[in-house]
Amino acid sequence: MKRDHSPVLPGDGATDYARYMRTDTLLELQRPPEQMIHRDELLFQVVHQSTELWLKLAGAELAEAGARVAADEPAAAEPLLARATLGVRLITDQLEMFRYLPPTVFQAMQPALGTGSGAESPGWRGVQAGSRKLGRAFTDHLARRGTDLSTLLRADPTDPAHRLAEAMVEWDERVAFWRVRHYQAAIRVGGHGVAGTEGSPANMLARLIDHRFFPELWQARVAPATPDEDILHPELS
Repeated sequence: MKRDHSPVLPGDGATDYARYMRTDTLLELQRPPEQMIHRDELLFQVVHQSTELWLKLAGAELAEAGARVAADEPAAAEPLLARATLGVRLITDQLEMFRYLPPTVFQAMQPALGTGSGAESPGWRGVQAGSRKLGRAFTDHLARRGTDLSTLLRADPTDPAHRLAEAMVEWDERVAFWRVRHYQAAIRVGGHGVAGTEGSPANMLARLIDHRFFPELWQARVAPATPDEDILHPELS
């Protein structure tokens, strides 16, 4: 018996896949060939538009993770943060595509970009807000437990709060990797000015490389143990 593949979902598109994924709209979000200054505008837009989608997901996962921690559910927050972290890893990997964007081509494309900057990314603003929310929720959670960071990080590693703290460090590290790769890609295509030039976007990117959303976690990891902790955990001394 032949299966009927006629769409049953509402909306535009010849198939349910097209209607659910909104592919007709999605694939029209790039400039058509007749409007392009250079054909590599498609490469540039695909990388950045897909980055916005992954950052949108990462921001949503961070916001939910913060809500779970606020409800004293750190175990539920950890996999959400892991998903956000994987999203940042994916957008870091796709920057490799800019190896195929020569500086001369990028310079030719620049009039099409106007004054646009990655600092205006709505996905990145969502990630920043979600990270701040998670940080505040985690601090409040530890306060309710009556635990400080140094004690937590030297306690049972299977403690859900300990595991979440490690996931938060991993998140910070992955964002730093992305910033480094973004900086290198910007210098490679020559679109952000010469490194070292006063006020250049490249310099602003470089200054952000060492930024951490959770600096207190990094500090607590290297804080010296007390004598009692040395006895309890000699491997840390």
